[in-house]
Amino acid sequence: MKNTPTKYLIGSALIAAGGLLMFSSHASIPEGAVAVKPFNKKKFLGKWYEIARMDYRFEKNLINVTAEYSQKLTGNIKVVNRGFDTVKNEWKKSKGTAKFRNDSDEGALKVSFFGPFYSGYNVIAIDTDYTYALIAGDDLRYLWILSRHKEIPESVKTEYLQIAEELGYKTSKLTWVAQNNSSK
Repeated sequence: MKNTPTKYLIGSALIAAGGLLMFSSHASIPEGAVAVKPFNKKKFLGKWYEIARMDYRFEKNLINVTAEYSQKLTGNIKVVNRGFDTVKNEWKKSKGTAKFRNDSDEGALKVSFFGPFYSGYNVIAIDTDYTYALIAGDDLRYLWILSRHKEIPESVKTEYLQIAEELGYKTSKLTWVAQNNSSK
């Protein structure tokens, strides 16, 4: 009978760990935001330049940031993010996987760079040519403006900032990413 408290502790720890894993793997969308539908995965694939982002520790000090999306045999999307760290004076690269949360004709995805832990990655605005995109994370801490080119027209910038502000994003906190070729 001495093992009974230990069994309860181990069982409780396993339940808690399972709950944490489920919660951590859950990817969502900020309140009021709606993922693009219909969404064309094939048109979205390819190289995008990061124009602006809500800065966070994994992208801190990065310029010349790009994201490349390609089709995996599994139907998921391979993600390769690359940027130049201006403090360490070196290139950084991260590889991950994106999966659709619902149907593949909806821009509601979840992305993982760390095993079973996923975060929301929601295409909430995109032009008909798939040249400019506004991406929302799980909540108001994560936002990206992407472009197929190293800059965007002022009209697109204004439109996307307005959408983000209406959702509650503090767009004054956006980091505008330098896209130059001064770093090798």
